[in-house]
Amino acid sequence: MVYSEIYRTIRPPLAMPPGYCYTASMYFESRLAAGEKLAALLVEKYRYEDCAVLALSDGAVLVGEPIAAALHSMMTMLLIESIEIPGEGINIGGINQTGTFTYNGMLSAGEIEGFRQEYFGLFEEKKREGMMRINRLLGDGGLVNRDLLRGRNIILVSDGFHDAASLDVALDFLKPVNMQKLIVATPTASIGAVDRLHVTADEMYILDVKSNFMGVDHYYDDNRVPSHEDTIQKINDIILHWQ
Repeated sequence: MVYSEIYRTIRPPLAMPPGYCYTASMYFESRLAAGEKLAALLVEKYRYEDCAVLALSDGAVLVGEPIAAALHSMMTMLLIESIEIPGEGINIGGINQTGTFTYNGMLSAGEIEGFRQEYFGLFEEKKREGMMRINRLLGDGGLVNRDLLRGRNIILVSDGFHDAASLDVALDFLKPVNMQKLIVATPTASIGAVDRLHVTADEMYILDVKSNFMGVDHYYDDNRVPSHEDTIQKINDIILHWQ
């Protein structure tokens, strides 16, 4: 596994499970600025490799844009609608643009069954609403086509992993895709999400791991995210920003 080394020298790592890279508490000026830091970590190894950047949200496109520009790679986005468990601050899972629902791998089978029994009607309604939102966006272009990913190093980009729900949705979507490596790049993630990444990703580039994750927006000074239409335009124009 590969971890960020940039901030390791700020203070010595605390006693944590092997493989973790503890960094000082970090805040980022913006998602774009965080993406530039990740791009600097990836460019030496992957500048001349066949890569595809797969963003998991509109905010993740801002993180992925400088990565794709530095690597001269294509960028695309997987539409995901997460389904939150009421009052729990965690997602039961998420639905992707093919209509497939995937449960959050951080939850046990017993926990999932308990939540399903308690909130079955609510979850089904949220799935329908999520799929309706996805269908409204699918005609805008810039979204992922599995054929464009085959045989490449896939760099899965998030603007922050609170839990593993979006990761598991993406992994389910990528099951039929024959890839060289699955590389995950994110400015920040919870320890629980990193635990899940350990068993799913070939490499991880994470700038900060949080033991008490406060929500993705908390770690950015500038939380402006373009409209979905502007995000799609960024994806379509990425070749113009190759460095």
